[in-house]
Amino acid sequence: MHQRKTFTVVLASILAAGLLAGCAPQGTDSASGAGMFAGLPRATPESAGMSSDRLDRIRPAFESYVTDGKLSGVITAVARDGQVVHFEASGYQDVEAGEPMAEDTIFRMYSMTKPIASAALMMLWEEGHFLLSTPLSQVLPEFADTEVYVSGAGDDMETEPPRRPIVIRDLMTHTSGLTYTFIPSPVAASYAAAGLEGSADAVPHDDLAHYVRELAKQPLLAHPGTAWNYSVGLEVAGRVVEVVSGQSFRDFLKERIFDPLGMVDTDFHVPDEKLDRLAVNYAPTPEGGIAVFDDPDTSAYRKPPKVEMGGSGLVATAGDYLRFAQMLANGGELDGARILGPETVALMMDNHLGSAYGPSPMSSLNLDMGMSEGMGYGLGGYSITDTGLTGLPASPGTYGWGGAASTDFLVDSEEDLVAMVLTQLLPTGTYPLRPTMEVLTYQAIVD
Repeated sequence: MHQRKTFTVVLASILAAGLLAGCAPQGTDSASGAGMFAGLPRATPESAGMSSDRLDRIRPAFESYVTDGKLSGVITAVARDGQVVHFEASGYQDVEAGEPMAEDTIFRMYSMTKPIASAALMMLWEEGHFLLSTPLSQVLPEFADTEVYVSGAGDDMETEPPRRPIVIRDLMTHTSGLTYTFIPSPVAASYAAAGLEGSADAVPHDDLAHYVRELAKQPLLAHPGTAWNYSVGLEVAGRVVEVVSGQSFRDFLKERIFDPLGMVDTDFHVPDEKLDRLAVNYAPTPEGGIAVFDDPDTSAYRKPPKVEMGGSGLVATAGDYLRFAQMLANGGELDGARILGPETVALMMDNHLGSAYGPSPMSSLNLDMGMSEGMGYGLGGYSITDTGLTGLPASPGTYGWGGAASTDFLVDSEEDLVAMVLTQLLPTGTYPLRPTMEVLTYQAIVD
């Protein structure tokens, strides 16, 4: 998913593949069958129809990446029937400092921000402020004259009027015609020239409103509703939230989602008093090891961004995000806090891409993230359409997404299941963490 740059990119201290071998700290398992984790009850796997022995296969599978020097550390979590049956932290949040991965480690969530931004937009949809078919220009007039790319590049670029306007749904399904700078195209080059990098610290704009106004001046890569193009659509969705609610995007998320759900560490930056909990972000080396990419001491996440990115900007702990995911699994409610109605959650998790997009609409993303046939796209995340075609066991209708630094989650309403794997390694797809976690979670279901 999309990568946020740091003020100072650190690619130093090249680590040989064997540097971490044998030095991973003992993993911690917080799902012992008693007590609570992140405000959710812990339970034995057997009480939730899962096998302890089979869930025990998760730890060695992921810990091997740590001992082989491929990952710094990893957190895995599984909840079923609203109960945490597996939670394990292995390895380090900071290899160089020897700081173990912990329950309260803070992660850069990158594109796992998208489901949260989509939930925010759907809260306003529930209040009747707009329909999914409402033209975006009715809320953001700056998009009234946005054109569509035809040919050429730079000053020689040719454009034409769109066949239909961008509608609100398009922002969450990546069918608006918007794009990202990291997916090469003449339009992406035009974005980059305008400072529209899609990462808050890389854009020369005063706030989200300014960013979106500049974005609206750029041509669309495709006619709205004709192609799936991974994009800054959720950044625009964040601006819709601001205009409709009259609040900043951050304030809306805090008041309407984070505070009600008890997501106490989720934000667009990490304050100084929590900085020692922010994991180091790593990148792979040619030798098969890892090197520091973003150190907390020099990270852009140390101060609030001017542009609050709905597609890539949040940080969170595993516990915080598990609470958000469990809210979705519960049909929009958690611990008495009703965020969305159950039918709204079902609509979010349903596939919104018709047959015109083909059997593998996300192939245009061109990243090795295990995005296969049998996957459609809901509002802010994938939606499984055909289990056989995916080659993975998640039920049809399962919803999820991941982030640039190899974080991933899924919600399976049919199995009342939430699963998550979190680490900090750019780029995503370096190793098959998402499909591995999916297989190891589902093979443990015995009832």
